Amino acid sequence: MLIRYKKSYEKIAMGLLSFVPSEKEIKTLLQTIKRYEEDEKWQLFLWKDGDDIIGVIGVQLIDQQALIEHLSVNPSYRAEGIGREIILALGKVLGENVRIVPSSKIKPYFDNCFQKKQEEKKEAGE
Repeated sequence: MLIRYKKSYEKIAMGLLSFVPSEKEIKTLLQTIKRYEEDEKWQLFLWKDGDDIIGVIGVQLIDQQALIEHLSVNPSYRAEGIGREIILALGKVLGENVRIVPSSKIKPYFDNCFQKKQEEKKEAGE
């Protein structure tokens, strides 16, 4: 389930964002969190699985687009399709009028995620 970030989730969000290669430095990480807290065009969402928060996705809203700037899943839960689920849930939260596009950092993962699904549909004859 996708939930909006709030200040009480700051440490959890920072922990998940620290898995993003560009967010390794604490100073950079603090600036990123501050941007999500202060700029309404930057929105951060957390992925909750049961009682645990295991993923995070951050977007920059530009007109009718949501540019994915950050996407991270706890390493213990990777390779289970959670990143893809997070992106799909984001589309539902933001609505059909908002187009989700990956930043250049996210694009290889994004393309791989959705290309695999298209290939699976073709193999199944859909």
